[in-house]
Amino acid sequence: MEKVLVIVGPTGVGKTSLSIELAKAYSGEIISGDSMQVYREMSIGTAKIKESEKQAIPHYLVDEFHFDEEYNVKIFQERSRKYIKEICERKHLPIICGGTGLYIKSTLYDYEFLDQEEDLSFLHFLQARSNDELWCLLKTVDPKACDNLHPNNRQRLIRALSMAHAGKKKSSIIETQQHQPIYDAYIIGLTMDRERLYERINQRVDMMMEEGLYEEIQDLVRKREHIWELQSFQGIGYKEWKEHFIGNAGIEECVEQIKKNSRNFAKRQYTWFKNQMQVHWYDVEDQNAVEAILQDVKEWLG
Repeated sequence: MEKVLVIVGPTGVGKTSLSIELAKAYSGEIISGDSMQVYREMSIGTAKIKESEKQAIPHYLVDEFHFDEEYNVKIFQERSRKYIKEICERKHLPIICGGTGLYIKSTLYDYEFLDQEEDLSFLHFLQARSNDELWCLLKTVDPKACDNLHPNNRQRLIRALSMAHAGKKKSSIIETQQHQPIYDAYIIGLTMDRERLYERINQRVDMMMEEGLYEEIQDLVRKREHIWELQSFQGIGYKEWKEHFIGNAGIEECVEQIKKNSRNFAKRQYTWFKNQMQVHWYDVEDQNAVEAILQDVKEWLG
């Protein structure tokens, strides 16, 4: 099995800086496991790594798509596995770093995504429904699928309903897949005191505003009509601005909503990673954490 090092954890905990340190220590190349940093035009709101921070280490799935192009878990799986193969062929260590749990798990385990033709009329019907309506529909047609979905994850709700409509229930497909690991993966999870993490998240959003987040949003809104329907604009840091640009909220209200959504997302990330994958957790506030991680990775590499 090919070895893959993985760094996960909630937003704002310090995954990026650790990925650089590990890449330098073990000849690593980094694959972004983030669903938003792939978009070229969206840098501030995604907390994208800056060129100066990369320290000449190759990064993949960063700045590879335009913000109005389709990007989803299946595309991520295909590309990340391709990059893992190429990195291993160079005798380097692939390092996946990010907080989008389903994307990362889809790469590490034997997930299969089935192609299906879209019923556009049914898709339009779903898109006109509220999240609550979509959740109730899915509860009716495929209740087991609801166990692994958040009621506000609109894209995945629509996907699951479309699959059921086509006669391929998401829950049934999952049950037929064993979800066995296809790599020898060592998964590092970063954690810290919750309240201090939330303080760090709040400060991070304030820093984004100082760096020009509002201007970044303004520029993108000018470039494209119906921007709020794009997949890229469903991400935290972007979707919250809709109410401002349609005249229903002030800038400060949007900023506070980003902070709140980011904190809630961090809670969900902890829960997801603890329940879905075998993670080795390290407290970043422990002064010996980095040393312990480096030693554990060295032993894993053999």
